[in-house]
Amino acid sequence: MTANDKIQAMDALFFDEYTSNQAILKYTRATAGYGISYLLVHDYRDVYSRALDQLSPEIKREGIRVLEFGCGGAMNLIQLFSLLRNKGFTVERAVGTDFSPVLIKSANQEAKNYLPENEANHLEFHVARNEELVSGLSAATAGNPEQLADSFHLIIGVNTIRYCHAAKKQFDCARDIYHLLAPGGICVVIDMNNRYPCFRSDLKNRLRRVKLEQCYVPSLEEYTAPFKDAGFDVLRSQHFCWVPHSAGPLLTLLFSGLTPLLNLVAKSRAMRSLVVCRKPD
Repeated sequence: MTANDKIQAMDALFFDEYTSNQAILKYTRATAGYGISYLLVHDYRDVYSRALDQLSPEIKREGIRVLEFGCGGAMNLIQLFSLLRNKGFTVERAVGTDFSPVLIKSANQEAKNYLPENEANHLEFHVARNEELVSGLSAATAGNPEQLADSFHLIIGVNTIRYCHAAKKQFDCARDIYHLLAPGGICVVIDMNNRYPCFRSDLKNRLRRVKLEQCYVPSLEEYTAPFKDAGFDVLRSQHFCWVPHSAGPLLTLLFSGLTPLLNLVAKSRAMRSLVVCRKPD
């Protein structure tokens, strides 16, 4: 099987996975699980808050434009609205993209379900692949790719950029993010840490007689490299977060309580990798 054949097979597998009813349950707010809900208002919220503090005061006054790529059912983007309000930002525009049309449809419905109408009207969702953000957004909005330059002040991606690495398209994604960010804009990427030893999917795969081909999980250095190559200033590159997305209340309480100790003795083994970078002025 050639490299191109593998990418096409992987695309087909991901499309089946992320357009299923199970994907809707996994990536929408009411059924996603306690762990991810906890992280959105604790660990991830802290990351976004620090990133927002890096933006210029003018953006806060004039209005912020936000993009989440690989947004799934928009849990993250919807939660970000409350943080932006609390920090005094006016949201001029918020865009979510995902390659799954099923999840984009769910994201539109989630925004209507969980946000007041005046806020939901500021959100828009479009089908676009992570490695083709500029062309995908351009096609979805009937715009010109050059018109999208410097369009956003904050771009985030959670548990999604590793698929670009698996397809060897990570630089394409970083390059498009650089194109879309305004000078001084911030990008935040959170994804799986390949040093974490207990991912459920890996453990289940070890028990299978016939092993499934797993999506490639990069190292922290690999997550960081394409942003450096694209011209970003890297502000943070680290491991963090011990609470699984799928954790229930008891497991969340246990791991959140153990976090200070785990960070002290084994921080490089934390569940997630974090890269925060800034487009130079």
